[in-house]
Amino acid sequence: MRTRIRSVIAACALAVTGLVVPAAPALAADEAITVNFATTGASPTYRASGWIYGMTENGTGPADHFYRDVKFRAMRAGGAQLPSGGWVSGGYDRRWNSTLAQARRTIALGGQFILLPHDLWGADGAGISRFPGDNGDWTDYDNFLTRVIDDVRAAGITVQWDLWNEPNITLFWNRPQSQYFELWRRSYQRVRAAFPGHLIVGPSCACVPSTSHAFWNAYLDFIKANNVVPDIISWHSLPGDPVANVAAANTTLNSRGIPHPRPYQINEYGAPDEQNPADGAWYISRLERAGADGLRAHWGGGGNLHNDIANLLIRNSAGQHQPKGEWWVYRFYASQTGQSVAVTPSNSYDAYATKDTGTARVLVGGGRTTGNLAVTLQRLDTTSGIVQNNQVRAIVQRIPNNNGGAVQGPVTISNSVVTLSGNAVTLNLPNTAIADALTVTLVPPSDGSFTSVAVAQHSQQCLDNPNSSTANGTVQQQFYCEGGDQQLWNFVPVSGVANTYTVVNRQSGKCLDVNGVSTADGAAVIQWTCTSGAQNQQFTLRKVTYGGNDAHDYQLLARHSGKCVDVSTISTAPRAAVHQWTCVAAGQGSPLNQTWRIWGR
Repeated sequence: MRTRIRSVIAACALAVTGLVVPAAPALAADEAITVNFATTGASPTYRASGWIYGMTENGTGPADHFYRDVKFRAMRAGGAQLPSGGWVSGGYDRRWNSTLAQARRTIALGGQFILLPHDLWGADGAGISRFPGDNGDWTDYDNFLTRVIDDVRAAGITVQWDLWNEPNITLFWNRPQSQYFELWRRSYQRVRAAFPGHLIVGPSCACVPSTSHAFWNAYLDFIKANNVVPDIISWHSLPGDPVANVAAANTTLNSRGIPHPRPYQINEYGAPDEQNPADGAWYISRLERAGADGLRAHWGGGGNLHNDIANLLIRNSAGQHQPKGEWWVYRFYASQTGQSVAVTPSNSYDAYATKDTGTARVLVGGGRTTGNLAVTLQRLDTTSGIVQNNQVRAIVQRIPNNNGGAVQGPVTISNSVVTLSGNAVTLNLPNTAIADALTVTLVPPSDGSFTSVAVAQHSQQCLDNPNSSTANGTVQQQFYCEGGDQQLWNFVPVSGVANTYTVVNRQSGKCLDVNGVSTADGAAVIQWTCTSGAQNQQFTLRKVTYGGNDAHDYQLLARHSGKCVDVSTISTAPRAAVHQWTCVAAGQGSPLNQTWRIWGR
């Protein structure tokens, strides 16, 4: 599809020592894509929202909202890299206990758990003393399978069985191919007999389907001849193009009479230099276009493997998880509801687009170039509740990579009402950063609301509803920016009053409010049930234009008092209370604890 200049990566996402992946040069070319809202597909199932590992050893972290906010779908794990090794080193129990904890939490979060027996065995990229079937002796491996099957049965969980990871490279299978085929046959038959309803996955090779790839074709010949065809055909795209991969898989299965369509699972996608918002959005678009499920690769080691949701999060100096830019890509993807619609991609860009009543969303991915991207939106007359008087409101946002650091939220590039011509409009998106993603949200022109975090500029912490409370009177605070609904605020315009909004917490549905309609300095800023016309729940955004401030910086003035939303005592401590205080004007001292960066404005 697009030009992707890469070193071929032949190792699993768990082994990265010494790996060098040169970055591709920016092309700086202008391109164009088209979205046709009249041609619809299936409702979103978020098939790309899975990953390998990324949960703490005991399954308790990271926090639930980091998963639920992105409509987490699947995780693939088996205790890799935990000390004492696996079965071959006497460390099976620790790896199984971790696997079970992670499986239970995955299931509780609504995801599918994919079990990796090779990691339980100990073949996780480290040197091990033996492989299954060495010297023709399968006794130990048969005992291992008995133990794993018994443990899964005792746990009462349903898993997918990914029988062996990357068996075509010596890092994970340092034995003849014929020995692997015997492992596959034995494992398949044992698992199928024990769990007829569980799905079997394979071969999960470090390859992409091809009519000329020796391992791929030998594997297909073997499973067909021995009647051990997996329920889900899998491979790794590191790098690759899911659309081309699926076409090649279809060809190679067809030629052997292996029935399909059957599910395809690209259960590691995203090479190290592809783990950024632009490439992440491109892979999402290509997986959706291909109709393949995807699990994002994990290139972390040690303590980072069992944490950080496969590098979608980063931990600050206090150990607090914060989202990277690519996590926000999956968050936008999760907001795409209704029906998918047709996209015509360009050489470097693809997009995933949806429409629902009152909104339409387009997630744009690139990752190989910069330059202007023309996005033509056709047949907007087939949307519902968006077009009014031949106009729509188009909100264009950028999801920054920030050099792989924490990202507080998407940045609004433009928010404007545009007039259609022939039920269509073309938006010109400036793509100035090679690793950033772009999004387009369409709403009715009369809808002047927007959603954003609010970041206190003295502390770089977000306006936060403590403990996700739903109680009236909860005093609001600042806290590390996590990206959850408790830190997202819907700014709803007050009719007839310029730049003035009610500010509604997305998690609780309650309004930012100055307690008791007080006009005193120090009055608490709380949440309260929204009350129509209440001026202590209305806040004017006043642009901050001094001191080198960003274009997204504002003071929030309570309409009833004229005072500013302020972090008490200029504290930089997490959980410091927010109150109102006399606004500090230019030249009268630092206003940063009264300055809020509103990225969505």
